[in-house]
Amino acid sequence: MPGPFATLDKSVPPGVGLAVAVVAVSTGAILVRLSDAPSTVAAFYRVLFTTLPLAVIAIWRYRSEFGHIGRRDLLFATLSGVALAVHFAAWFESLSWTSVAASVTLVQSQPLFVALGAWLLLDERLSLRIVGGILVAVAGMVTMALGDLLTGVLVGPAPLYGNALALLGAVMAAGYVLAGRSLRQRVSLVPYVVVVYSVCTVVLLAIVLAQGAPLTGYPTREWLLFAGLALGPGIFGHTVINWALAHLRSSVVSVSLLGEPVGSTLLAFLLLSEAPTLFTVGGGVAVLGGIAVTATDK
Repeated sequence: MPGPFATLDKSVPPGVGLAVAVVAVSTGAILVRLSDAPSTVAAFYRVLFTTLPLAVIAIWRYRSEFGHIGRRDLLFATLSGVALAVHFAAWFESLSWTSVAASVTLVQSQPLFVALGAWLLLDERLSLRIVGGILVAVAGMVTMALGDLLTGVLVGPAPLYGNALALLGAVMAAGYVLAGRSLRQRVSLVPYVVVVYSVCTVVLLAIVLAQGAPLTGYPTREWLLFAGLALGPGIFGHTVINWALAHLRSSVVSVSLLGEPVGSTLLAFLLLSEAPTLFTVGGGVAVLGGIAVTATDK
């Protein structure tokens, strides 16, 4: 039986699909900032509403594959889902404390931590090119984190704290990638994301309940924002990116994702009247350049 993306495979060029995905993920930070709900609640419903339609597809077309997921694979899927939950919780919260430009750029630095993690945990080589890219990106991060503080020109109530949360989100995103790297080679896309997203949803629910944040009672506007987070960045964004990885080189996809901070920054300027400072722009360019160098290493 053909997969749910069979029509997409035949009718949409991978480059076009990737471009749509980058635009979709660029809206994520804006939708979070527009929401008045607690950040963890927004993160929970974002993942829940992304998971539900994918779960229906998985049960319909891939039911037999779930029985073939072994204990070791299930463990790594669980670790991947936990890391993804912490990523969303940290990043969504960071947007309450720092600028969209800084938050999205720093959270997008996860390829740097993937490279470091693969070197430390998987004995993968760390070339001079990767080391150079990491050093350039770190210099950019320091510029973004400290430059505005030194000049006293701040965007956000606590930029240093928000930037730290965004970096934690990047580290957790790297953990999500590393934990799921081998699993994705053995399990189809939809069953893989359903298992990981389900774990992520449960962990985020636990965090929301531990915080005592309400799960209901929100106005229609908030539910539309939750749905928008799932439909845009979730389904049309990250799920299409996973599809594009089967048709394009991973380096092409990685570098294309650097468009997210640019798109989010432009949207924040147009819709939220939030102009990044010179230090944020300069540091952000260095971070994105370092990521590009690292992601395109052969």
